[in-house]
Amino acid sequence: MSELDLSVIILTYNEELHIKRCLDNICPIAKAVYVIDSFSTDKTIEIAQNYDKVKVLQNKWENNYAKQFNWGIEHAQIDTTWVLRLDADEYFLPELLEECAVKLPLLDENITGVVMKRRHIFLDKWMKRGTYPVKMLRLWRNGASQCEQRLMDEHMQLFYGEQVEFEYDFCDHNLNNLTWFVIKHANYAVREAADLLDIEYNLYGSSVSDDEKIMNHQAKQKRSKKHAYAKQPLFWRSFAYFIYRYFFKLGFLEGKEGFLWHFLQGWWYRTLCDAKVYEIKKACGDDPKKIREYLKTKYGITIEKK
Repeated sequence: MSELDLSVIILTYNEELHIKRCLDNICPIAKAVYVIDSFSTDKTIEIAQNYDKVKVLQNKWENNYAKQFNWGIEHAQIDTTWVLRLDADEYFLPELLEECAVKLPLLDENITGVVMKRRHIFLDKWMKRGTYPVKMLRLWRNGASQCEQRLMDEHMQLFYGEQVEFEYDFCDHNLNNLTWFVIKHANYAVREAADLLDIEYNLYGSSVSDDEKIMNHQAKQKRSKKHAYAKQPLFWRSFAYFIYRYFFKLGFLEGKEGFLWHFLQGWWYRTLCDAKVYEIKKACGDDPKKIREYLKTKYGITIEKK
């Protein structure tokens, strides 16, 4: 497969379980790969440095994905036409690799972003129903995009130009066990709660400027649904979301793995987020200033107000 005029940015922290699979998958089509590492203590860096195309940069993690990713864009000294965002536990299907090789060099200059479909593989099974496909802008012309500054649900936003959608998928396939999965989402819950409170109280101003961003249709639709979700009653909304995914979107057809995926990620996690919202409101009332201070002192969450 031919090498493309493409650089890849991958954020890592203790990803020795995934990084080789990821690099083996993407290096054949990439000119350069930049691993932005948050001072891993496992073999992540050692593995990454075995690849000639890979350059490892390290930067302290400040509990902010967008800030870390945009630091990578700024410091990687990218000189290729195209840039790709990829997580360490993700990889392209062979069909998508081929599609990139064929289509990317032929795109018109006005096309500055490429939207791709992500499929979740949970407990080694593709979750075809309930949430698929998730369409995300992951590939853009150098200088045309950055990661939007949000607490959660960060999308790549284009500054100019138009987008096209590729046909084939990339996979989100994490190999860690369920204990890791639950802990990860427990850690995400307070950030998701803060994001929901931001929508309700405009704590940081990160949820009110979406009309100014060039995002793909599904990303805008998802953001609109999240704003509507934030207005619904606590706890009821997480239950309703699970019912929608599991029954109306036919998640129940994915067997035991499907039940665990939609229950844990669609109900338990969302209920935990609501519990955090309840906790914060109980402590702070409806005072945005108190909520911001509570999030900062209790959870170390802060973001520059726009």
